[in-house]
Amino acid sequence: MGGAHFIIEMTLFQRCFSKFVLIMSLTHEEVLKALSYVEEPDLKKDLVTLNMIQDIKIDGNKLSFSVILTTPACPLKAMIENACRNAISHFISKDIEVHVNMTSRVTTQKNTGVPGVKNIIAVASGKGGVGKSTIAVNLALGLAYAGAKVGLIDADIYGPSVPIMFGLEGARPMAKDVEGKSRIQPIEKYGIKLLSIGFFTDPNQPVPWRGPMVSTAVKQLFNDADWGELDYLVVDLPPGTGDIHITVTQSFPVTGAVIVTTPQNVALSDTKKGIGMFKMSAINVPMLGIVENMSYFTPAELPHNRYYIFGQGGGQKLAAELDAPFLGEIPLVKSISDAGDAGRPVILDEDNPMSKAFIDMAKRVAQQVAIRNAEAINKSLVNN
Repeated sequence: MGGAHFIIEMTLFQRCFSKFVLIMSLTHEEVLKALSYVEEPDLKKDLVTLNMIQDIKIDGNKLSFSVILTTPACPLKAMIENACRNAISHFISKDIEVHVNMTSRVTTQKNTGVPGVKNIIAVASGKGGVGKSTIAVNLALGLAYAGAKVGLIDADIYGPSVPIMFGLEGARPMAKDVEGKSRIQPIEKYGIKLLSIGFFTDPNQPVPWRGPMVSTAVKQLFNDADWGELDYLVVDLPPGTGDIHITVTQSFPVTGAVIVTTPQNVALSDTKKGIGMFKMSAINVPMLGIVENMSYFTPAELPHNRYYIFGQGGGQKLAAELDAPFLGEIPLVKSISDAGDAGRPVILDEDNPMSKAFIDMAKRVAQQVAIRNAEAINKSLVNN
């Protein structure tokens, strides 16, 4: 019995010693080799090739490293982290204690023309009344919620909504001397920087401006403001297709456009025209996707009921027809409009189920920005 006990103890010792030797001999190269089997689902390349693995540290049986995502709003963050852990366990050892630091560095493909701004996202609609400003505001806040640095320009010069939706009626931005030049200081609220033409006009008076005046005013919101460092600058464009759209898209390299529609056929028809404008060779702005607003009505007392009062699936069908990403459905719920009217957008209310709908939409938009940037960079490398 004593001999058998000794053999068992020796066997356990050998196993533990083998694991100890395996872990002690662990190298950076082995870690990178294991993680090279983890693919970034959107970019279709492995994390090592994309240089997304950094800060590898090995201390006995403890391993730590950072995964540098393309956006803090990445919807696949948890899946990528789990894949990294599985790769270390499968290709090296299950006995390694792994710490993964999921961080991000927002990508950009070109100079946006606005110092410090990495990406400009245009939010547009083919017609008015589809809730475009509500989408733009909650998109900006959703990106900021994920940890990004975000700005919002209300370029709807004839019907600016941002002052009301942020409770900033009557607010006036200050000017500040920056490197010898007077710069407008965007107003900061709820973690994002804001500028609206509504901050500079009388809310009770119409704005009867001709095209050149409109273009000049909109350019000033970009060029004469001190935006600082931003990952995303969201631009709420007026409905339709007009001077402001042309001014923004031809003056600044827009990363992509988000198109807002409702399920109604008349809205979808106008949406096609709006998308057609962005695809014109003189404009050529990539489509980040389509958001269907007011998709269905859900009464507060029956939160699981859906009533498709404007039709069903129109936005999804249009996205499929145009081979564009479908970014999500936003229901027609009274709390969304109430929150906007109260100056505190609904996404800020974490207990409201509509908050999650907007956060998910923002993550999908950020995902599409990263994909478009990667495609543009790869194309540039091939051409050069």
